[in-house]
Amino acid sequence: MLKGINPLLNADVLQALRAMGHGDDLIIADTNFPSDSVAKQTVLGKLLRIDAPAAEVAKAVLSLYPLDSFVNDAAARMEIVGKPNEIPPVQKEVQKEIDAAEGKAWPMISIERYAFYERAKKAYCVIQTGERRFYGCFAFRKGVIPPDAE
Repeated sequence: MLKGINPLLNADVLQALRAMGHGDDLIIADTNFPSDSVAKQTVLGKLLRIDAPAAEVAKAVLSLYPLDSFVNDAAARMEIVGKPNEIPPVQKEVQKEIDAAEGKAWPMISIERYAFYERAKKAYCVIQTGERRFYGCFAFRKGVIPPDAE
């Protein structure tokens, strides 16, 4: 364990988060998402795992990972098939973690299921969680950390 780093963040995940640059996408996926096959198509090319609920994983990742403030789709969720405006509890929980990490209400857009798969294939990496609830799938676009004020 390391001071100040959430213990859910294993070495493989930390390496991927550090290697990513501005504009790269990170996918947090539930257990039903085709994570392995999609991860093979990402930049990293292999699946990462954190066996915890989606909101806990989002909290851990967002403790280190800045969201992109230059785009309107830096946080996205897979929408429910046939019910694009319905937001299930798992997505509400992740929204709370996003808002807490960013220190303000942060918009999370919805993406149709198959469009989400396509975005995921172009991502830097996929983290499969232990989340068993449906639609616990999210895309986060990495932002920047500004230089220290002089």
